[in-house]
Amino acid sequence: MSGKRGNGEGSIYPYKNGYAAYVWVTKPDGKRARKYAYGKTREEVHEKWLNLHAEAKKGPVATRHRTVAAFLTYWLDSVVKPNLAPLTYVSYEGCVRLYIAPHLGAKRLDRLTVRDVREWLTKLATICQCCAQGKDAKRAPARRKCCAIGECCETYPSRRVIQAARDALRAALTHAVTEEEISKNVASLVKVPKPRRRRIKPWSVAEASQFLTDAAARDDHLVAAWVLVLCLGLRRGEVLGLTWKSVDFERGELYVDHQIQRAGREILHRETKTEDSDDFLPLPALCLKALRMRRAQQIGDRKAAGELWQGSHDLIFTTKYGTPIEPGNMTRMFALRTRRAGLRVIPLRNTRHTCSSLLVALKVHPKVAQRILRHSQIAMTMEVYAEASEEEVRAAIGKLSDVMGGTG
Repeated sequence: MSGKRGNGEGSIYPYKNGYAAYVWVTKPDGKRARKYAYGKTREEVHEKWLNLHAEAKKGPVATRHRTVAAFLTYWLDSVVKPNLAPLTYVSYEGCVRLYIAPHLGAKRLDRLTVRDVREWLTKLATICQCCAQGKDAKRAPARRKCCAIGECCETYPSRRVIQAARDALRAALTHAVTEEEISKNVASLVKVPKPRRRRIKPWSVAEASQFLTDAAARDDHLVAAWVLVLCLGLRRGEVLGLTWKSVDFERGELYVDHQIQRAGREILHRETKTEDSDDFLPLPALCLKALRMRRAQQIGDRKAAGELWQGSHDLIFTTKYGTPIEPGNMTRMFALRTRRAGLRVIPLRNTRHTCSSLLVALKVHPKVAQRILRHSQIAMTMEVYAEASEEEVRAAIGKLSDVMGGTG
């Protein structure tokens, strides 16, 4: 290429050890400004100059680009926190702080590539998080057992953690594309192995009945919660978020519209995730009886606590002082009561699958089961139906309320 400038190339000029060029662009705020490009050769700068012209014709162009860390901080504070659920913010913030910012934070947002993201995810899978986060070093000297004393415990992130980190970055970059800070979302172009879902066989009708019988015999203060979980398929947060206003004893109905969630250091009593989760559910006789027993228990707890009672939300299930029950504590109590009843331990969240298998055994129509389980899509219900166990249950069950009614 000759040393003369080509037609229309007046903005390309020698600069330091190479060349530079600029194009007048419209910024996202509507103002006009110069956008610069640099390179070692005129040919390289000319190519970038042409690309800038093409980009400027398409729409607004950012002239200054933040680092990935700076954009993620803005995204969490200005987009996620005010507009999404508190638990979503906690999840995204944790992924950004622990996994994304330490590795990609210093990179310029517009220069982040697919290769950068792929290499980050590959490296992340080989980093001991106990070492990276200094978990062992935070322990008292007498309790240090691995990383702080030079013996790596090899606590590598699981597939689920790696997928969550990629998903958080992808969500942030999607917003960066929306705000026209970058032209494409490179994180969406990187695939990660899906976590293998561990299939757990749900309880049979006999096992569910044995669990409730044991809980009732021991005067468990959460027996009504276990009944609602197994008979209606309520989620942990939904059960803990129920108030006495949710129960209509005369009509025999339960309205589910709130939940208890742990978000960081707070316990929140908030609306359910979607409107599809809100519904009036019919209460079998066993559920009504269990709730009446629970009401009597709570009246006794309130009298015993006296001035120490702190029940501000009128919750059905509380501690003996009226405070909300920690969701994690309910999970641990369920496992403890399961072992006490001599049953195989299943996760509390899998009780919804137990309820589903009971509905299958009852030959309940999938559309009716969809309403009971409050699935937004019938496909979700059909997937549960396809997985539900049928062995011995179909012949053993008559009506769901009759089976559970044997618990007293």
